[in-house]
Amino acid sequence: MAGLLRAVVPAESDTPLTRLSGGPGGPGALTPMLRTVLGALAEGAERRGGPLPAGSPAQLAADVARVFAEADGDGALHKLTDVLAYGSADPADPSCAAHLHCPPLAVAVAADLAVSALNPSQDSWDQAPAATALETLLLQELAQLVGYDPNEAAGVLTSGGTESNLMGLMLARDRVIGQDSGRQIELSGLPGTGRRARIFTSEAAHFSVQRSAALLGLGEDAVVPVPVDDQLRMRPDALATALRDCVRRGELPLAVVATAGTTDTGAIDPLRTCASLSAEYGAWLHVDAAYGGGALLSEQLAPLMAGVALADSVSLDWHKLGWQPVAAGIFLVKRAETYASLARRAVYLNPQDDEEAGYPSLLGLSLRTTRRTDAFKIAVTLRTLGRDGLGRLVDACHALARSGTEAVRAHPNLELHADPVLTAFLFRYLPESPRNIDPERVDRINAGLRRRLLREGRAVVGRTELPGEGPGRVRLKLTLLNPHATPAEVERLLDAVVAAGRAEEEL
Repeated sequence: MAGLLRAVVPAESDTPLTRLSGGPGGPGALTPMLRTVLGALAEGAERRGGPLPAGSPAQLAADVARVFAEADGDGALHKLTDVLAYGSADPADPSCAAHLHCPPLAVAVAADLAVSALNPSQDSWDQAPAATALETLLLQELAQLVGYDPNEAAGVLTSGGTESNLMGLMLARDRVIGQDSGRQIELSGLPGTGRRARIFTSEAAHFSVQRSAALLGLGEDAVVPVPVDDQLRMRPDALATALRDCVRRGELPLAVVATAGTTDTGAIDPLRTCASLSAEYGAWLHVDAAYGGGALLSEQLAPLMAGVALADSVSLDWHKLGWQPVAAGIFLVKRAETYASLARRAVYLNPQDDEEAGYPSLLGLSLRTTRRTDAFKIAVTLRTLGRDGLGRLVDACHALARSGTEAVRAHPNLELHADPVLTAFLFRYLPESPRNIDPERVDRINAGLRRRLLREGRAVVGRTELPGEGPGRVRLKLTLLNPHATPAEVERLLDAVVAAGRAEEEL
């Protein structure tokens, strides 16, 4: 704590170090500091010289600790920004392709600066007058993009898919268990007796489904993993069987969580079938489209999302296939009345008489109170590029992934798992030496080559495992979200993977 408080701040109330970012003088106060930040970003990136810094985590931590200890006063901004840029994994580098970690558009970052400077909070109109209206308009437009009636839908900006999935399952819990038990679940809690509630989702779904079940008092064991096909999509026959068995056991089908764009392969579950089965068994259908929702921007890929409009709720993440700074999550429900259990009244934020007088409140739409205006950067991006412009970026990344899979197919030391659905694909390095063909050894080489690339600062490649048991399931992953990267750059990345694999074979 002493180190944090050591910086010297002049006693005068109006110095360059204590001026505020808002008000008429705010832009003037920001201008020299922005020059400092931009200069330090450039210096740090040049010093890094690649997709991430070379060296071990311990070495980087020591560098950061040293700079943190040395940073003081008006030099702190430059020094700490420089070390942040140096020590970052840069998703704009074509060799940084492991995660759903997009390089944000410059226009979105510039828009985000305006929000940071003005610091509106979305929990009451009098903290965010224009932003309240803007978020409402944006959500209506995004509801239309999904296929909802904007006059009947409702939604909110979230921190991402995890929060959105939690909200969808919370509303499902309150509505389905509430109807089954005759209780108002958000007030009285889960009934101590009655049918055990079950949530159905694919074996390849995001871990936040289990986490949400735990947070909602249902328990992770309430989640029934449904088998997937060889493309890692939920099998309709397996879902039908699981729902039928649930009812036969006297349990309550609470929700089906269909994934539209798994984190590993971008697989999209059969949404229409999921909707039909959910309706047949009285279950809420939530579609986790945090990744695949970006396909809605593309005329070419939008048909993959057919059936999403049948869902009771949907999650989208524009900080994945939307090129926004974190956070840019969106949660939507098809019918606004299903939001009822989230409604809240706080007399200091949204008193009844204010709302009756025409001052709207978004408080009852979110799990959070203080909430940043993340809608603004999305709105600016949409108005700047339009759906067509963003769709071309989606198509460019999809084409890049297809080119990358062809390069994998053509290389004797690489094995492709499947063609890309969106912009990601799985593959692995196949050892050259016969002594290394044991499945456990192949797994160790693939895991080791990824860490070698990280240690050398040459590439950020993903690692995952296929569903199942036993060795031989480790796969490498490229998630291509840079629309300006080229096929040649992806081929160079794959060459780096092969070179690292060969080095690992020699150990």
